[in-house]
Amino acid sequence: MKKKSSNSQHILNTSANLLGLCFIVLTSRNILDMKAATLIDELTAFAIFSFMFSCILSFLAMRSKTEMGIKYEKYADVLFFVGLSSLFVTATLITLNIIE
Repeated sequence: MKKKSSNSQHILNTSANLLGLCFIVLTSRNILDMKAATLIDELTAFAIFSFMFSCILSFLAMRSKTEMGIKYEKYADVLFFVGLSSLFVTATLITLNIIE
C-alpha cells in the first residue's frame, strides 16, 4: 500500500478559497455590466466546477481509509490544476482587455 500524502488538506483549503474568488469574478463582472464577456463567464464557470469537484475529491481523500483515497487525491490535484489554469486565462483576458 502506498503512503498517503497530505496534499488533500492543502488542495481543499486552496480550492475553497479560489472557488470564492471565482464567485467574486462573476459578481463583479455583472456589476460592471460587461455584456460582451461571455467567454469570461464560461471560463469562470468552468473554474468553479473544477474547484468544486476538487474540494469534494480532496475531502473524500482525507476521509478515506482505503487505497481509493490516493486516487481521489490525484484526481483532486488534476482538477485543481485545470481550475487554476482556467482562472489564469480568465485573469489574463480581463487584465489585458482582450474581451471588450
